[in-house]
Amino acid sequence: MISLPDVRGKLLRDEPLGPFTWFRVGGKADALFIPADPDDLADFLKALDPAVPVTVLGVGSNVIVRDGGVEGVVIRLAGRPFAGITTEGETITAGAGALDSMVAKASAKAGLAGLEFYAGIPGTIGGALTMNAGCYGAETKDILVSAWGLTRAGERVEYQLADFGYTYRHSQAPTDIIWIEATYRGTPDDPEAVAARIAEITSRREQTQPIREKTGGSTFKNPPGHSSWKLVDEAGWRSKLFRATGGGAMFSELHSNFMINPGEATAADIEGLGEAVRADVLAKTGVQLDWEIKRIGRTA
Repeated sequence: MISLPDVRGKLLRDEPLGPFTWFRVGGKADALFIPADPDDLADFLKALDPAVPVTVLGVGSNVIVRDGGVEGVVIRLAGRPFAGITTEGETITAGAGALDSMVAKASAKAGLAGLEFYAGIPGTIGGALTMNAGCYGAETKDILVSAWGLTRAGERVEYQLADFGYTYRHSQAPTDIIWIEATYRGTPDDPEAVAARIAEITSRREQTQPIREKTGGSTFKNPPGHSSWKLVDEAGWRSKLFRATGGGAMFSELHSNFMINPGEATAADIEGLGEAVRADVLAKTGVQLDWEIKRIGRTA
């Protein structure tokens, strides 16, 4: 059993992670830490044995936790200390645990345009920073000013936009940084006009994505010159059930780049489906599909 420092937040051993993910699958964390605030997290990281792996889990909207669970410590940034949103002039500052959609709504209230697309991303600011999240023609790099976080050693680091080296769904920032807060810049606009655009994005998402299913968002990145959903669809995988160890998983009838757990899927079913589709699409078209969903943990 790994030795863990004292904390002010919650520290749970052998905690099931499935309930923390949108797919509702996956094994246990050796330890799950929900820090009380950024200082609690920094102190924990400084005292934790450097050999112990650390994994950050947001709202679990874009992740598969494998059935064998996750080694080391899983950190979840939850609650007000990590989810605050404030506006000042043309800037919005949000905690890494804040929902992207709530940041979009805050921008509308403040009369700031440019962040509307965040209403279409089912995740948190921490995840958006890590992967340059975007949709509907806009990306995080278009609005970000700066962010700060903690290294694996618990030291504070600050990044300006240029430091991220953003490209499509990718950041050059070290992967072990735990982002705490980000600042964005919007463009002054009529609050009602911004809210109307957010409502349009929300409506479009509800009509075209299986948001009420157990899903994980977009499965694959779009390859250059292609749409992933078309490649999956044309290969015949829309609504086709795939089983590995459980009840099976499938790509949604509504959107064929969204995998769903229709009932009793295991993580092996879901990840296996993705890998089967990748292999099939490559064999049929020569196009390589790359995962957008993050996969973490041990196989069963």
